[in-house]
Amino acid sequence: MVHRFSPSDLSRIIEMAWEDRTSFEAIERLYGLNQHQLIRLMRAELKAGSFRLWRERTSGRTSKHLALRSPDISRAYAPGQYKPR
Repeated sequence: MVHRFSPSDLSRIIEMAWEDRTSFEAIERLYGLNQHQLIRLMRAELKAGSFRLWRERTSGRTSKHLALRSPDISRAYAPGQYKPR
C-alpha cells in the first residue's frame, strides 16, 4: 500500500518516530504505517547517517513497543515537552 502524506504529516511522523516515548503502535494508529513501513519511510526521508542513528536509537528500545513498555509510562511525551510559548 502506498501512503501519500502532506509535508506537515510527514514532518510529524518523523518527529514521532524520533521521540522515545511514542510507540510504533501509536504511529500506526494515527497514520496507518506499521513498523516496517515506518522504517522504509525513514530510510527514504532521512540522510543515511541520520537513518543509522535513528535505527541504533530505536532498535531494542522497549518504549517504542506498547507490549514491552513499562506500565508506568502512560503518555507519549515528556511533561515539559509541549509548553505554551
